[in-house]
Amino acid sequence: MRALVQRVERASVRVEGRVTGAIERGLLILLGATHTDRPADAEWLARKVAGLRVFADDRGLMNRDLSEAGGAALVVPQFTLYGDARRGRRPDFLAAARPEQAEPLFQRFCEALTAENVRVERGVFQATMAVELVNDGPVTLMLESPAPQERGAAEEAG
Repeated sequence: MRALVQRVERASVRVEGRVTGAIERGLLILLGATHTDRPADAEWLARKVAGLRVFADDRGLMNRDLSEAGGAALVVPQFTLYGDARRGRRPDFLAAARPEQAEPLFQRFCEALTAENVRVERGVFQATMAVELVNDGPVTLMLESPAPQERGAAEEAG
């Protein structure tokens, strides 16, 4: 799984003009899944996101995670994170998981993030969404769950 994580002052997502999720200070997470992903990947990535120390402490250093900073997460499904535009001008999305596989992984990620004591707001799976955000920093990180051959070591390392 891939997550493009942005630290934000605020973010919201609208579907057909209706706000479906909104946060103040926190993280906007664009989340994509590929064919080899499984629930353990969603759980690993949620723990990784929850533990990211990207919020300032009293000295202004990035030493606080999302819970310590009192922030929330807005998670938006984003199959285009697996788009490949290396050849030609039109990206292909062959590496993106099909909706019937990706949606349960998206839901599992959100559940796992909630279990990490993070308030989670969500975008809508398979909807055309308008996402608004105010970057903070900006701080933007691309995270990816371990590849299948690396999973054992990553799961042992926590």
